Amino acid sequence: MTTVEPRIVLIAITKHGAGQVKTLAKTLPEADIVVSEKFAPLMTGLSNTVRAYSGPFRNEIATLFSNYDQLVFLVSLGAVVRLIAPHLKSKDEDPGIIVVDDAGQFVIPVLSGHVGGANAYAEKIAKLSNGTAVLTTASDVGKTIPVDILGRELGWKVEAPKINITRVSAHVVNEEPIAFVQEAGEKNWWTRPTPLPKNIHLFDCFEDVALNHFKALLWVTHKEIPNSTWEKLEERLVVYRPKK
Repeated sequence: MTTVEPRIVLIAITKHGAGQVKTLAKTLPEADIVVSEKFAPLMTGLSNTVRAYSGPFRNEIATLFSNYDQLVFLVSLGAVVRLIAPHLKSKDEDPGIIVVDDAGQFVIPVLSGHVGGANAYAEKIAKLSNGTAVLTTASDVGKTIPVDILGRELGWKVEAPKINITRVSAHVVNEEPIAFVQEAGEKNWWTRPTPLPKNIHLFDCFEDVALNHFKALLWVTHKEIPNSTWEKLEERLVVYRPKK
């Protein structure tokens, strides 16, 4: 399966931040760098693409949002929140926003951690820098199924109203009984190093599930789902469509 590599940019607006960017960039040659014009000479010797900006940094945000999938700031968290706030649209559109603290110890996914992939990229940065990724997304903290993006790396497409995804995600993270029915697609969808949570019960076909025993149903299938089934399960069903 062909994967599209995310577009990454490392950002600094101070001399100290620029020094941190240079250190991090050595382990991330695929990342671009954006720094203040006066600190650009500090980037000498790197293979990364470097762009120096002049003028107020806030004028750069719109371009960064358009051009990159992951924005990694070596800037204070409060400053980043204020800078990005006017540009936010939705979790389906916004890039991942990551902040690395001044000591390089903590890597914090601030925005689009889950759908936008910032959590995963923060963990990558933390591993490279011997830091700690600070994750707050419930499914990542609880080491359970991420309902809205399950199987995305395998090419699965989620099929469900947004309210279903919200309701089912809550049941999953609250450790309520969940039926997982897989009638199609790759079996290697569980990629965490921890065991599958005990509240997730596996089935080979929909007909084997006693629906009244489960709070929600995750169904991986190529079958057409009749309206009667969606109505019967109300907001308890999320369907995944693997590649055929």
